[in-house]
Amino acid sequence: MGGGDKGLLPLDGLPLYRHVLVGLSRQVDKVLINANRHSDQYRLSGLPVVPDVLPDFLGPLAGMQAGLKAADTEWVVFVPCDVPVFPQDLVLRLWEKRLDAAVAFASSGDRDHPAFALLNRSLLPQLELFLSRGERRVMLFFEQMNAQRVVFTAQPSEFINLNTPQDLAAASKRTR
Repeated sequence: MGGGDKGLLPLDGLPLYRHVLVGLSRQVDKVLINANRHSDQYRLSGLPVVPDVLPDFLGPLAGMQAGLKAADTEWVVFVPCDVPVFPQDLVLRLWEKRLDAAVAFASSGDRDHPAFALLNRSLLPQLELFLSRGERRVMLFFEQMNAQRVVFTAQPSEFINLNTPQDLAAASKRTR
């Protein structure tokens, strides 16, 4: 996306993150936004904005670390800002299908979507150790934590990651 802040890119007149908030706010009581740039624009949502604890934009696990540190609940769900359409029962299904695992993540059967995850705050020490060793791969961390894969029968428009201007244009056409 040319180095732009994906969450702020417009889709049908609203920033991408606002589309995500619509879907997520129907499923949870509290929302935090993890952002390392343009916090003032994200704060326009009226929600708390939490930056990564670690410097240098280390990826999704650093955002998960920041979210786990900032949350005041035992369980925290994570969703990416660049996937505006996801199952309306995402959180419920992750919760119900987690079994005894401290991590549950979404899969559409043929593809895993680890950025859609439910984590217990008790994992914070293990996550911090993992990051301190220079590890960044979400699935490797999840495998080490015996994460539970939760398979969703996704609709064609769900779990589509918007990574290019072409993806964004195609998503706009789908919503019309």
